Amino acid sequence: MAHSLLIESSPGANSTVSTAPRELVLRFNNRIEKKLSRVRLVGAGGQKLSLPVVVTGRADTLQATVPALNPGPWRVEWQVLSTDGHVVSGVFSFRLAPEAAGDPAAGAALPSGRSGPQPR
Repeated sequence: MAHSLLIESSPGANSTVSTAPRELVLRFNNRIEKKLSRVRLVGAGGQKLSLPVVVTGRADTLQATVPALNPGPWRVEWQVLSTDGHVVSGVFSFRLAPEAAGDPAAGAALPSGRSGPQPR
């Protein structure tokens, strides 16, 4: 069977991130048809955000641009077309931590893809 299985994601499933993600990255165990794939975020209040899928890049990776997000829990809902012609879908969650009080750099992107506080 060649059904696509999600093997890695950024943000990771059940993770808490301190920096709002600029993109969502899903990597599968085989090639997917990006033009027929979709991904959306669902917030705690039920707001649904359909994300634009990037059709370039690795054949096994689905990338989507993420708009500014409010802190709190977010659910990722994805659907892809596998190489065997079957549609596969899945769901996972992550949490965006509240910004650190009094730190103007909190929530800003950190260099080299790092997350968390910068050394001072």
